Amino acid sequence: MLFGRAKKNPIKLPQHEVKDWVYTTCGYCSTGCSIEVGVDKNGNGVSARGVSGADVNRGKLCLKGIFEHELFTSANRGSVPLLRDKIFEPYQEATWDVAFDRTASEIHRIQETYGRDSFAIVSTGQILTEEFYTLGKLARGVIGTNNYDGNTTLCMASAVSGYKRSFGSDGPPGCYDDFEHTDCLLAFGSNLPEQHPIIYWRLKQALEKRKFPVIVVDPRVTMFAQMADMHLPVTPGTDLVLLNSLAHVILDEGLEDRAYIGANTNGAQEYEQLVAQYDPVSASKVCGIDEDTIRNVARLYANSGAAMSIWTMGINQSTHGSDGVVAINNLNLITGNIGKPGGTSLSITGQCNAMGTREWSSCSGLPGYRVLEKEQDRSDIAEFWGIDPEFFPKQRGLFQTDIFPAIETGQIKGLWIVATNPMTSMANTARIRKTLEKLEFMVVQDAYSDVETTEYAHVYFPAAIWAEKEGVMTNTERRVNLVRNVLKPYKESKSDLWIFSQMAKRFENGKKIKFPETASQVFDEMRQLSSGRFLDISGMTYEKIETNRGIQWPMKADSEHGIPRLYSDGKFNYDDGKAKLIPLPFVDNNERPDEEYPFWLNSGRVVEHFHTRTRTGKIGNLNKFSPTPYMEMNPDAAYALGVEHMMYARLVSRRGDAVVLVQLTHRVAPNMVFIPFHFHECVNRLSLGLLDPHSRQPAFKQCAVRIESITEQEAAAVVNNAARTY
Repeated sequence: MLFGRAKKNPIKLPQHEVKDWVYTTCGYCSTGCSIEVGVDKNGNGVSARGVSGADVNRGKLCLKGIFEHELFTSANRGSVPLLRDKIFEPYQEATWDVAFDRTASEIHRIQETYGRDSFAIVSTGQILTEEFYTLGKLARGVIGTNNYDGNTTLCMASAVSGYKRSFGSDGPPGCYDDFEHTDCLLAFGSNLPEQHPIIYWRLKQALEKRKFPVIVVDPRVTMFAQMADMHLPVTPGTDLVLLNSLAHVILDEGLEDRAYIGANTNGAQEYEQLVAQYDPVSASKVCGIDEDTIRNVARLYANSGAAMSIWTMGINQSTHGSDGVVAINNLNLITGNIGKPGGTSLSITGQCNAMGTREWSSCSGLPGYRVLEKEQDRSDIAEFWGIDPEFFPKQRGLFQTDIFPAIETGQIKGLWIVATNPMTSMANTARIRKTLEKLEFMVVQDAYSDVETTEYAHVYFPAAIWAEKEGVMTNTERRVNLVRNVLKPYKESKSDLWIFSQMAKRFENGKKIKFPETASQVFDEMRQLSSGRFLDISGMTYEKIETNRGIQWPMKADSEHGIPRLYSDGKFNYDDGKAKLIPLPFVDNNERPDEEYPFWLNSGRVVEHFHTRTRTGKIGNLNKFSPTPYMEMNPDAAYALGVEHMMYARLVSRRGDAVVLVQLTHRVAPNMVFIPFHFHECVNRLSLGLLDPHSRQPAFKQCAVRIESITEQEAAAVVNNAARTY
């Protein structure tokens, strides 16, 4: 193991006297753990613990949740608004009114000069749902730009696109309780022990009660792959070939649920014609999984009484991400494994409130899964908000990954970044740096003043974190849970809800649209707008949510409980009520290893860090496990290149280079390396990020690199130079 992981007892939990425990919800990943923060007699957050009565985590917390209370006093919190005329000049402190006036003035100037869509907004999956709804109101109904999206495009867009294509709507159909009922689990590109430890614990609990096969599809021997009954080390980027081949076997051997297909799907004939081309012999030569294994897995899955599939970024972050999700849905549709206990197609979401932005932020349309392309949806929201429906565009604008190229070409002149850090999270860092330098104006809104992207901003808004405010979040299984306000916002930082509402006052439509002052008032608006819709939350209140430790939608106004599974009645969200079986040809457009760049570069999470380390990098008991970028490399490959364990090496791609510490392990194949994606000075300096044609999500995990051995002196010089460039 590496760094602090090598120590037997590396974590220290200081003793504090707690006066009160305040209920809230963890603000890291999408698991949605109920958590209580301990507050001492001086009003400081000093401890955290899991809530035993909560169904999601049942008293458990992962490493990040245990130390989440330390975020209140973590380093480099933004304390006051900052302004400057030109990037790279020193920032000057300002009042909120001055910062708002400057920002509004620049937005007006840019839109009047270049058009309404020349100003763009890129949001997050990290703020509260009431804040997402309010930002959507501001972006769609007040500022009026159509170039507005969230950073969930980088992690969950393929899942969203795949659900919509297959079922007619976004919304994960299953739940964690399905682990208790399934007879077979097939996991694609998901390393649950490190990505979502509490969901993994739920799976382990289920396995202790009742044994069922666990099959993990992943190019790397992850922790999840090590515990699985079967590990399928698929060739990067070829999951679609494997999935089509599994379906081929099921249909060829008559293992499908023909009654379910006939009653609940369209497109079966075209789909069967397509998968007929993916026999296991041919498929094995592309996906790297032998033909007998393909047949065995297909039979095992189809013959199980209930079978479920889960996936994370290994599927989504691909040029075939959306197709991969549809192919998983296809597999579950042809075996009748949708909407029943233990039978589901469940995406494991990334960020704590990625579902909230999908549901209510209006990034891809309008609130409550409404779309801009439907006249009735535009009219309904315009009437509710009190504006002219013609103010809305009639189709969706640019995705986040298309907004940045539009800055390059001069279509977009101004940008508002909310709680995301593209200088670390976007592929091809050098290109993003040059792109941001082209902007006439940029505002960054973040809890931390030292995020890399602030170096390219003209205005900085200091935002409150997580439990310094109040509202709800939606987790992976559609469970809406409550974040209670534990402490006041740090110094002059403010809640995102307050920031959006105050900015609205500087625009004409902001004087027409009501912006409630409290989160509970905003939630009441959302309840009204949800009534009778697919994601109905009209039966929820803050009190009911806290009492139940979270409630799954839909929950109608006359209901006592939410509904754990979608589509149990076999009715999908297309006009005819049927799901679609979609034929999916494989197009091999990935960058592949060659003589000059002979290694696959793979990336992913580690348990101690979260995304761009904006938070976890400041928590000593987390950061000490992985304080610096490192790479997992196969010992045989390293020996051939003269690379040694715990020494530095240089990785080079067609985009750039990075210096990393080397950890030798057989967890990766001889033609592959793995790097945690959390470090700004590392993986995205190398990544290509080709885009999925449906979801516009980048293929972070498929690119080629070469490895060069370097001396410690060379490594130090490179690392110091990289630090100066950020």
